[in-house]
Amino acid sequence: MIRKTIDEITKMISVLNDVSPFGETLISGVCIDTRKIKKGNLFIPFKGEKVDGHNFVASAIENGAAAALWQKNVPNPPQGLPVLVVEDCLEALQELARSYRRQLGVKVVGVTGSNGKTTTKDMAASLLSVKYKVQKTEGNYNNHLGLPLTILNLDVDTEVAVLEMGMSGRGEISFLTRLALPEAVIITNIGESHLLDLGSREGIAEAKLEILEGLKEGGIAVLNGDEPLLMERVSGSGSRINMQTFGRSESNDMYPVEITQSAHGNEFRVNLSGERFYLPVLGTHNILNAMAAMLVARHFSVSFEEMAEGLKSVRLTQMRMELSEGQNGEKIINDAYNASPTSMSAAIELVANLDGYAKKILVLGDMLELGPLEKEYHHKIGEMLDPEKIDLVFTYGKLGSLIADGARKVLGQERVYAFEDKEKLSNEVKKHTNSQTLVLVKASRGMRLEEVAASLQKEESR
Repeated sequence: MIRKTIDEITKMISVLNDVSPFGETLISGVCIDTRKIKKGNLFIPFKGEKVDGHNFVASAIENGAAAALWQKNVPNPPQGLPVLVVEDCLEALQELARSYRRQLGVKVVGVTGSNGKTTTKDMAASLLSVKYKVQKTEGNYNNHLGLPLTILNLDVDTEVAVLEMGMSGRGEISFLTRLALPEAVIITNIGESHLLDLGSREGIAEAKLEILEGLKEGGIAVLNGDEPLLMERVSGSGSRINMQTFGRSESNDMYPVEITQSAHGNEFRVNLSGERFYLPVLGTHNILNAMAAMLVARHFSVSFEEMAEGLKSVRLTQMRMELSEGQNGEKIINDAYNASPTSMSAAIELVANLDGYAKKILVLGDMLELGPLEKEYHHKIGEMLDPEKIDLVFTYGKLGSLIADGARKVLGQERVYAFEDKEKLSNEVKKHTNSQTLVLVKASRGMRLEEVAASLQKEESR
């Protein structure tokens, strides 16, 4: 993490008051939450709708913070304390991260995409860790606030940082990539997430391609070659990009030549190597994410043999294809972190094609931020279900009920249940499970459907 004296901090950001009496005070890391203050932190207060962090500056210093920022337009900064007055706290945080990034020798991998970016980030970090000291974005710290915090948490001896870059509108990825200055970037795919803000998949593709704006000279762009919206725009841009593609099609630089799916992961081979890889992650769609990470690892001189070891040890962020056991012995796949039509379809396809289960149950909730066509997208998810491979469907939420409407057309009334109450949903699911049952739980994060997954799990799995 950043370790600088206050005097050094004043050379990295614009400080409006005289803090020379505290110039030799050492800052170790930054924090935006007084409940998580550690000794030596720089506390950064923000004004929220209900709470103003400036009200807690004095107590933050009392509890161990070495200093704090203070926004100029907030009256009455505390006197006699190491408080650095700045024009805007968020801009100061971002500028501090920008300055710190340029002082580090770290190489950055930037990851974005509509689906799979967190999974791909985790895979890339695991592959690169076999050869380098690696840090990665933790949790969902992937926006204009989270990414600067992640950068400021990097150690000076970190060799590679794998940074996730999220967005909700135009210009956001551009800001993040110009801050991070990546050596390599990945765009996993173009889905339907953020249609509400960007209007079309074409708009989403253009927003995701902003990640190229910060790519260092000589760096590599790893793109999903099966996505024409990406390929058309890159090839038509006239820019000389060192591009590598991955996908199912043999026209890509890397594609799978053999896939064996199991109840706990996948074995696969790719065209560029005779090595057999084992990925302890469910879903053949995750092989695409793995290949994106592998192309980046190859750029950093990680051998395919080393990659095989790195993939074996992949650990995904919570609520991404988490497999656990339920109270009745059923297996539960918790994929409740996020959902779009693309990722929902992939998860359902996984469940449909997994062998070894007598009964397969889907617990599906609303997919958010899909714009004017949201009702149509939900209805189509229900209609796509294979009645030979899916036994029961439970839905949650108003949009989820549209999935139920579509599912009734192919499964019939008696195999589909729609709920607005999670407890009632969970209790009904439990009536239909046993040791030969597989349950998928998936919805957008805002639906908090992980609560249903938790209620189904054995006590020791929670």
